[in-house]
Amino acid sequence: MSRLGRALLGAFLLAALVDLGSLLAGADAGHLAAKPLLMPLLAAYAVTRGAPKPLIAALLCGWGGDVFLMSDADGAFLVGMGCFAAGHLCYLVLFGRRRSSPLLGLVYALALGGTVVALWPGLPADLRVPVAGYSLLLTAMAYRSSALGVMTGTGGALFLLSDTLIATGIAAWPQLPAPDFWVMLTYIAAQYLLTEGTLRTMYGERRTTS
Repeated sequence: MSRLGRALLGAFLLAALVDLGSLLAGADAGHLAAKPLLMPLLAAYAVTRGAPKPLIAALLCGWGGDVFLMSDADGAFLVGMGCFAAGHLCYLVLFGRRRSSPLLGLVYALALGGTVVALWPGLPADLRVPVAGYSLLLTAMAYRSSALGVMTGTGGALFLLSDTLIATGIAAWPQLPAPDFWVMLTYIAAQYLLTEGTLRTMYGERRTTS
């Protein structure tokens, strides 16, 4: 890893600590300052590692989603969800035709069906169909991420968990203490593991074919 890459990764981890610490402390200013920095720093780090374009695009779509979800403007939530959906499409392109376990696919399909059925009554009527469609795409991404190994697959699973926590909040389910902290903790870990797992798999493939 280059010196620039280490510096960018360190800056990403620092921004993550500031963001998470701000959420625990109830310091809105720290969260508002740190959250928009996370994905650009992670994307820049990935660039220094020679990351493929779909990975960079996925991270930048995540940055768009982060920014829109910070807004209270009408329609901002749907636009933010659209940004994340575009990011999941980029991840699916990245994973390509590599094989994933059919048994794991069944587990994810059952989890998707159970979650949508459970959340459906509590969701606002205008969000039910968009959330169901988004959940299908997110679950497909989480499942296919396992094709790049355990680290990447764990990242995909954590992304699914993070967005499920958001959905339970919208559906007015009982929440953990400091719910935004848990949403961001699982999201930050997800994006990092998806990135690092992809890069490690790529380097392994390059060594094998060189």
